Amino acid sequence: MIIRKKFKFEGAHIVRNCSTNRCKKSIHGHSYEVEVFFTSTKLDNGYMILDFGLTKKHIKNIIDSFDHAYTFWNKESEEFKNFFKTNSERYIEIPLSPSAEVYSLMFLKLLDKVLTNMNLTNGEGDVKISSVRVHETKTGYAEAFRSDLDTMEFDINKIVFSNQVINEWKDKEELLEILQNI
Repeated sequence: MIIRKKFKFEGAHIVRNCSTNRCKKSIHGHSYEVEVFFTSTKLDNGYMILDFGLTKKHIKNIIDSFDHAYTFWNKESEEFKNFFKTNSERYIEIPLSPSAEVYSLMFLKLLDKVLTNMNLTNGEGDVKISSVRVHETKTGYAEAFRSDLDTMEFDINKIVFSNQVINEWKDKEELLEILQNI
């Protein structure tokens, strides 16, 4: 059995090294939809895989970090990175070019770590995230599956959230501790 929880965020990026000039040379934004798919070995005491209310804390925090934020590749020039760090409170620096494929893999890795550290106390089974689907447009999405976790070198320890993003997290000390133990 699979359950799905959908989240949304508005974000901007440039996807370097892609084929089209509009995408690789111009800052642009999307209304993203992120679908997180959960599985489990059994249903909990409420006959659910996972109470969606449990996703409102850290899982929602991680995805909401990207809302009204600029995401950039850490290989951008220092001048370019400093422009955003100086002129925007909300930014995220990541170790790969921020394509929908990278977002889906990154969210899978990050949210898997958060889920692993959640205190599930209602008789849940072995709850896992089976995949994360990131809709960049109404007609296109990328989906990362657990089997994809080893297909791309992606060090989530190199993700840098701006101070403003971190300061807006609910229970930020707990989430910081989870992310530091990745």
